[in-house]
Amino acid sequence: MATDPAPGSTQADTPLGEVQTEPIPPGAPRWLTKGVWGIGFASFLADVGHEVPTALFASLVTITLGAPAAALGLIEGVADGLAGLARFAGGTLSDDPNRRRGIAVGGYASTAFFSALIGLAGAVWQVAVLRMAAWTSRGLRVPARNALLADLVPAEVYGRAYGFERMMDNLGAIGGPLLALGLVTLVGVRTAIVLSVIPGLLAALAILYAIRHLPHETSRERVPPRIVVRPLLQGRLGQVLVGVSLFEAGNVATTLLILRATQQLTPSLGLNGATQVAIGLYTGYNVAAAIASLPAGRLSDRWGAVGVLAVGVLFFMVAYLGFAISVPNLLALAGSFIVAGLAIGCIETSQHAAVASLAPTDLRGSAFGLLATVQSFGNIIASALAGLFWTVFSPTVAFVYLAVWALLSCVLLAGIALHPPPTASSH
Repeated sequence: MATDPAPGSTQADTPLGEVQTEPIPPGAPRWLTKGVWGIGFASFLADVGHEVPTALFASLVTITLGAPAAALGLIEGVADGLAGLARFAGGTLSDDPNRRRGIAVGGYASTAFFSALIGLAGAVWQVAVLRMAAWTSRGLRVPARNALLADLVPAEVYGRAYGFERMMDNLGAIGGPLLALGLVTLVGVRTAIVLSVIPGLLAALAILYAIRHLPHETSRERVPPRIVVRPLLQGRLGQVLVGVSLFEAGNVATTLLILRATQQLTPSLGLNGATQVAIGLYTGYNVAAAIASLPAGRLSDRWGAVGVLAVGVLFFMVAYLGFAISVPNLLALAGSFIVAGLAIGCIETSQHAAVASLAPTDLRGSAFGLLATVQSFGNIIASALAGLFWTVFSPTVAFVYLAVWALLSCVLLAGIALHPPPTASSH
């Protein structure tokens, strides 16, 4: 096992699976290394890349290809389900440090190719196959990327590293739809989707750049993939995952938030005006998430990731209660979107920092895979049940239902944060 490099050591170009060292310049922050920059730009570019076909997907399927809305919903539902399963499998495969590198690079590249090929599809079934393949690739890469980021920095700065990655991801979520609008105006829907391969492939190169700047030894004897769940549900990590599961059971897709704003504002602004304002509010949500991510990471390093996670969930509960109010008020809606954005910036950052610090090193990939699976399927179930309550009862009932889950999660996570373990354990 190699030791960490001494300051002033040099880096040599080596193959993908070999370990390299990176000197840390005097006075530079220990966490914002070249590798962290690489993963941050990979998240930014990948989000820009996949948001272009996502923003144009409904138009392609229903208008260009003439499929009904039910087909669109079925494709998206199956694709999301496959992504959830792929995240679990990707976590198992990513326990091996060398294997996780190949999965990360391959996952980013294949997501870019499959997504771009959607623009060339001539039938709905072809679009469906490509969308499912792209989302499966995207699911596989998530645990590998998160585990790689933990390889790049010391444990005491996990919060800042994951906060930076989440900030860049949210900036990509802002830039992607804007790029889609510009490309559609210039070249049309199909060509815009095809051109999304460019930022997607640049994301794969950014991940490769990050891998080539790993600052310490992460290699060990290769072990066969194995499904591991029970050891991850024990101890403090297991408690945190239960708290996360309670939150994710009430974490709906943002499309429902946009729908709520659109319905609230349509009587006063008309459908077109309400739709435009709702999209603007969603942009504000992403801006707030980007702004909150890095400060949330700093607070996670200083106060503990679980405490920041509890505060983020509390913010989400407040936002849901704001959406539950039936009075159509633009300022109230804007406040709810901004609070929800701040909440998700805190939550995503602290979730990753908590799992990275609490998971055993040799099971870090599986831990991130389990977290991503809980996030994926929790989102699907929450959105389905909230939509059901929305239709059968009212939007107010749906959002109050979601707020209850947030409250339960907040109470449990706050209890964990207020009762730290008697001694710090290292993995």
